[in-house]
Amino acid sequence: MVQRIRGVLAAALMAVAVWQPAAAAGPKPDLDTRFKEAMSNPQLADQLYKTGRKVAAVCANCHGEGGNSTKSSVPNLAGQNPAYLMEQIRQFSDGRRRYEFMEGMIRAMNNDEKIGMVLFYAAQEVVHKPSSNKPLADRGADIFNKNCFRCHGNAGRGSDQVARIAGQQDEYLRTTLQRYRAGTNVRVNSIMTPNVKLLSDQDIEALVAYVSSMP
Repeated sequence: MVQRIRGVLAAALMAVAVWQPAAAAGPKPDLDTRFKEAMSNPQLADQLYKTGRKVAAVCANCHGEGGNSTKSSVPNLAGQNPAYLMEQIRQFSDGRRRYEFMEGMIRAMNNDEKIGMVLFYAAQEVVHKPSSNKPLADRGADIFNKNCFRCHGNAGRGSDQVARIAGQQDEYLRTTLQRYRAGTNVRVNSIMTPNVKLLSDQDIEALVAYVSSMP
């Protein structure tokens, strides 16, 4: 299994390398400076978006076409808040968020590719999947409206600092909530952990049913 993952990673890194532009003369801006520049310059943003669309062709192997994952354990990236996505890239890059495959992929990208990927996914629409268990989803809505809306918003769209969770993959949501509840090193958050600590398994299932069906 480890050899297979390393083989996939090596192939992906080779594909990413094909897109890297020729080095420009002079010093290049750091990631944050370049991101701010793209946010304030529509022409640059459009240019980087096109770069990101090419990068996403490799990411689609796991995160699906246009960022709508076909695997319930892999998160959707479509419609995610760009500043939040950028922060996750920073965390994978500096080791605060650990996953060997993702760390390798992101470190192989240059700044324009990282920003372009963020802009591409943020602009995509999440495929809506209505709940197959309305009573369970209704119970989840009650839990969400008592706690989760304060940070994630009434529509589950989050903010620059908080993830969009509306329409997220069910297994990914379930695993993430369980890890926050356990307080493991994989998922530790000063706000999330105390808010989910008292949730039962049934509460988590209800939340997953509701949040994954939010448009």
